[in-house]
Amino acid sequence: MTIRPILIHPDPRLKKLCEPVATVDADIRRLADDMLATMYDAPGVGLAAPQVGVMRRVFVMDCVKEKDAAPAPMVLINPEITWTSEDLNTYEEGCLSIPEQYAEVTRPAEVRMRWLGLDGQMHEEQFDGLWATCAQHELDHLNGKLFIDYLGPLKRQMITRKMEKLKRERARTAQA
Repeated sequence: MTIRPILIHPDPRLKKLCEPVATVDADIRRLADDMLATMYDAPGVGLAAPQVGVMRRVFVMDCVKEKDAAPAPMVLINPEITWTSEDLNTYEEGCLSIPEQYAEVTRPAEVRMRWLGLDGQMHEEQFDGLWATCAQHELDHLNGKLFIDYLGPLKRQMITRKMEKLKRERARTAQA
């Protein structure tokens, strides 16, 4: 397993629609392993393939937060939402591609998703709470959408400027 570098906004790859995965092969399994390792290392609860520069419809998540609980890693390939609740939930979201920035985003409180698993089989599950928020956030990444796209233009612009500054600082540090 390799920990991959995470792209930081603004990066044009984070705004592109990802391609579906045709078959679950060794490359996709390696990508999933690397993404899980990268997510846990960050640390985060979700990570989408475009965040590591791979333009495929794959994301990973593990929303288990309790210290003594066993991890529950999930790999979702070609995920799609098949149902959303009318009830809404507002959650303070963050993103590994937008480090240290958080904002409240309102989304459906529950979603049902269908996806292809690493076993090559179709799976369907209903998510609520943080799992529902995370699944929707990561699916947005596969469609070229970031959580800041739900914010007003001023707040979005402010966060984007902070990320541009962070990228400049990191580039300077890397050269030193």
